[in-house]
Amino acid sequence: MRTRLFAIVAFLYVIWPAALSAQDRAIAITVYNEGRALIREQRTLTLEPGINVVAIHDIAATIDPTSVSFHSLSDPAGTDVLEQSFRPNSLDAYTLLGPYLARSVEITIGDAQYSGELLRLQDDMAVLQTDASEVAFIPLREIRGIKLPAPSLEFSPGPELRLLLQTDVAGEQEALLSYLAGGINWTADYNLLLTQDNTALDLKGWITLSNSSGRRFDDAALKLVAGAVQRVQPQAVLAESRMMALDMREEAAAGAAQRDLFEYQLYEIKRPVSIQDKETKQIEFVRGGDIAATTYFVFDSSPQFDGYYSPIDYPEGYGSGGGAVSAMLQFNTGEESGLGARLPAGRVRVYQTDVDGAGLLIGENRIQHTPQGEDLHIPLGKVFDLVGERNQTDFETVSRNVICESFEIKLRSRKEVESVEIRVPERLYRWSDWQILESSAPFKKLNDSTIEFRVSIEPGAEEVLTYTAQYRFPANR
Repeated sequence: MRTRLFAIVAFLYVIWPAALSAQDRAIAITVYNEGRALIREQRTLTLEPGINVVAIHDIAATIDPTSVSFHSLSDPAGTDVLEQSFRPNSLDAYTLLGPYLARSVEITIGDAQYSGELLRLQDDMAVLQTDASEVAFIPLREIRGIKLPAPSLEFSPGPELRLLLQTDVAGEQEALLSYLAGGINWTADYNLLLTQDNTALDLKGWITLSNSSGRRFDDAALKLVAGAVQRVQPQAVLAESRMMALDMREEAAAGAAQRDLFEYQLYEIKRPVSIQDKETKQIEFVRGGDIAATTYFVFDSSPQFDGYYSPIDYPEGYGSGGGAVSAMLQFNTGEESGLGARLPAGRVRVYQTDVDGAGLLIGENRIQHTPQGEDLHIPLGKVFDLVGERNQTDFETVSRNVICESFEIKLRSRKEVESVEIRVPERLYRWSDWQILESSAPFKKLNDSTIEFRVSIEPGAEEVLTYTAQYRFPANR
């Protein structure tokens, strides 16, 4: 439990010669999908010739200290970093009392006050010698106030990055600081409004930005990278940070620019963005209207599998299954459909306008990173009045290496007026050497393990689909 401090009498914040306020500098943030960000700041430092100790506050508490890069823009050849260290200071009793061992302090617990020499901090206890013959053991979690004799030069009320710099030039220097930090993430959220005839939709995409880094960011130049990026090495951070000064000076404009970054997608918000600590903020980054769309139905009860490993020759296999039919939404992200955009991974909510004009949620799912020009197939949910049933009707061992398996699939429509088409994918899961010996309907081969039937059903009718698959196993299995 974090210690509560209702009163801290001593003035503890130490103003170092090169400390800066957050509002005095330009800042740029590049946020990745994986809960981390590259933070780049331009700072003005006042240095003396020789060695300077620079304490930098207003940094993210989740900083990765090994990723810190400091670079002088004014005098890169004459300014060197000799040391850099990070202190995750926190405002609790243990941190406050740490620098005052062997010194006199005054501690308040409830209505009682204890004054004396601080002997030790141990096991969540402060050991205080109150006079020559009395020692008090004070639980840190119960402390309500601390009175300290003087500010400590070793303490600052928050995380601190301390640099030991050597320079040949006195005066102000422009410098660039960059580091990686956790607790900053972004995801994409999409709202789709489907027309009542299911032939078109409007799309609006939002960047959902969350910050739990322990620091706020004011008027930052914001970029977002979509894609699974491997851990950034310090050399890469340094190379990017040295090229970013122009990024923070670009003229702001409304909206978000989208472009390639290596094999990833980068989105740049064309205006300054501020985000508080513990805040979640949404920013629109893509929209499209009257995008061509279609809906269709799928009955999928064949086994899911991730590849062929060994022949499956026992009769049980994955024989029977049944249940509801799913509704799917399909549209293309290309120019021809009316969108023309890449869509980073995120959550999709699909709405449809009711007869009274209200947009009602009809489905929610997630999409993966989708390039421009690709088809998206989004499951919306189970259909109320369409039902499927799948049963194994025969299994025959023809020889040691050959088997045949037959299925019957019944599809029923309880709709009153609408004829529908149901897609039925079937996965040939037993082995890769297969062929369809007979089927009651035509099918299409989707890949090396899947075929698909498309069955039309009249209102109130039932259609029965049958097929037989033959598998030939390796002779030396």
